[in-house]
Amino acid sequence: MVTKTEQSQLQQLENQVENGGGGAWEYLSLVRKLKLRRSDKVLKHGLTILNDPKKRSALGPEEWSLYEQVAIAALDCQCLDVAKDCIKVLQKKFPDSKRVGRLEAMLLEAKGSWAEAEKAYSSLLEDNPLDQVINMRRVAMSKARGDILGAIDWLNKYLEIFMADHDAWRELAEIYVSLQMYKQAAFCYEELILSQPMIPQHHLAYADVLYTIGGLENLQTAKKYYASTIELTGGKNTRALYGICLCTCAIGQLTKGKNNEDKEISGLAAAALEKDYKQISPDKLSLLGSTLKTLKIQ
Repeated sequence: MVTKTEQSQLQQLENQVENGGGGAWEYLSLVRKLKLRRSDKVLKHGLTILNDPKKRSALGPEEWSLYEQVAIAALDCQCLDVAKDCIKVLQKKFPDSKRVGRLEAMLLEAKGSWAEAEKAYSSLLEDNPLDQVINMRRVAMSKARGDILGAIDWLNKYLEIFMADHDAWRELAEIYVSLQMYKQAAFCYEELILSQPMIPQHHLAYADVLYTIGGLENLQTAKKYYASTIELTGGKNTRALYGICLCTCAIGQLTKGKNNEDKEISGLAAAALEKDYKQISPDKLSLLGSTLKTLKIQ
């Protein structure tokens, strides 16, 4: 995860480079270090260096890292001729490199040569089954082909090996939600909460899924995770505050309004929402009031 300091440094360098103030290599190095894409800007400023023999030679061994970075950016931007040229340079320098072989497979993928790309990825995985990038490329390729079930299968296989990859768990959860496979999505969010308990977005997404599934037990648990989202965000999450109100209303319908504690919690959430709307969007305060009235909270 990129820190605020790193984000600020990146933005400062980006503005400097975009306005002709120099520092292109420092910017590209930081993008690579933070594992960001910024493909259009990497392509633009990376080519500026690679096309200038003096600047390129000044990089020393880092020249090859830049060729790789620009090749990937070119693939992202569908500048396949640029990507092909960069890969050719790397092939000549490192003829037996599996890393360059991965770029070749990615070029095939970008061209839509699915069968050839799959064959290339399979060959590379035979030599190194634990290559994370290639395993995830198979997921991306399945999604690009519209094979969502295939992407789910590859993601599950990937997570059997790389269980600590939070991005993969989140991606799998989002796919399950898009297919209305809410129980499977809930499992993914449970894994994320276990590994990253202080990330409010995981709590919020899990609560949304449980609320969608419904049923008294799921609604009560959803309410707890909406509450933890509010706590983790210092009371500043409007969606979680609405979630408390919605859960309370649904629970009240199932229990015939017997739980006074729920009424108290929903009242606090409603008060927090009104305070936020008065400060941020006073023109919609009447709409909030009618919504809360419909939920029988006011």
